[in-house]
Amino acid sequence: MLLKWTDVQDIAIELSEKHPDVDPQYVSFPDLHRWVCELEDFKDDPSHSGEKILEAIQMTWIDEQ
Repeated sequence: MLLKWTDVQDIAIELSEKHPDVDPQYVSFPDLHRWVCELEDFKDDPSHSGEKILEAIQMTWIDEQ
């Protein structure tokens, strides 16, 4: 499945699995952006993200833990 910025829940799950020892509450937005873009299934334009989408991913990732 190819991931886009709008796939917040799926991205959060992937990040949780890829970075199990990371507390997402303390991940900076630049690091979060880079990590999302590095996901194997992520196939969206890196410039299409913004603070709101990164915050949504981060909050969903926190909820996943």
